[in-house]
Amino acid sequence: MKHFFNRRETIVTEALDGLLRTIGSGDLARLDGYPEIKVVLRADWDKTKVSVVSGGGAGHEPSHAGFVGKGMLTAAVSGEIFASPSVEAVLAAIRAVTGPVGCLLIVKNYTGDRLNFGLAAEKARAEGFRVDMVIVADDIALPDIAQPRGVAGTLFVHKIAGHLSETGHDLAAISAAARAAAKDIVSLGMSLSSCSIPASRTRTGSAKTMRAWPRHPWRAGRRAHRRAKRRPPGGDHGGAPGCAARPEASHALPDQQSRFGAAARKCLSSPMRYWPRPAKTVKLAIGPGR
Repeated sequence: MKHFFNRRETIVTEALDGLLRTIGSGDLARLDGYPEIKVVLRADWDKTKVSVVSGGGAGHEPSHAGFVGKGMLTAAVSGEIFASPSVEAVLAAIRAVTGPVGCLLIVKNYTGDRLNFGLAAEKARAEGFRVDMVIVADDIALPDIAQPRGVAGTLFVHKIAGHLSETGHDLAAISAAARAAAKDIVSLGMSLSSCSIPASRTRTGSAKTMRAWPRHPWRAGRRAHRRAKRRPPGGDHGGAPGCAARPEASHALPDQQSRFGAAARKCLSSPMRYWPRPAKTVKLAIGPGR
C-alpha cells in the first residue's frame, strides 16, 4: 500500500487536523490535552441527551472521527496507528460530553479496546456518571475464532444509537437497540493486499502473500471505473445482496475483480454455518460482474 505523509510521528495528529479543517466551522471541536489525548467531539453538543462515544486505533479513516456529527457519534477517541486509545483519553471524552442522562460507549471487540474503554467506564461510574457499554463483534471472516472482531458493521450501531440519542431516547432504550443491532450484524471483509503500517518498515501478513501493486494503479482504476459505467443496468451481475465482495480499494484490476467475484460466489456453495441465514445471492459492489 502506498502512503503520502510527512513524518511517521505525526500521521495521526495531521489526519485529525485535516479533518477539522475540512468540516464546517463550529461543527466539531478538539478536546484539551491534544495531541496526547486525541478526542474529536461535537461543538454544539447538548448534555441533556445521551452521549454516544466510540473510538479505537487510527489507520481506519474515516473511522472514527469522521463519524462524529448530528445523529451519529457525540465524540470519537483515537489511539495511535492500530493501537487502542488510552484509558485517560476515553475518560476525558466521557467527562466532556456526558450529562445527567448518561453515556453509551460503542466498543469493537478487540482486547485493548475492551480493556481501556471498560476501565474508563468503571472510573466514570465511580465519579457519578451513568455509563453503559455495547460490544460489537460482527466479523465472520474467521469462523473458528473465539473472539470475533468488531469491524465495518460497527457503523450501523453508531447510526442507530446516534439517531435514538438525537431524538431524545433514554440510555436504557439506546443501549438495548444498539445491542440488538450488534447481535444481528455480520461483516465479511476482503483486501487486495496485506496491510502496511506507516510507523514500521514491515508489512503484516506472510511474505508469500504480499503482492506488489502495478506501477500505475491509478490508470487501472480509471479503466475499471469506465468499464463499470458501461455495465447495463439490470444485467446479470449478482442480483440482490446476500453477501458482498468489496475490494478495499477502488482501483481493482479486472483479474482482481474476477477473483473477488469467484470468492463471493463460493459462499453460495458453503454451508455458512456461522452465517445467521443462508446466502442465496451475491452482489459485487465494485467492478463488472463476470
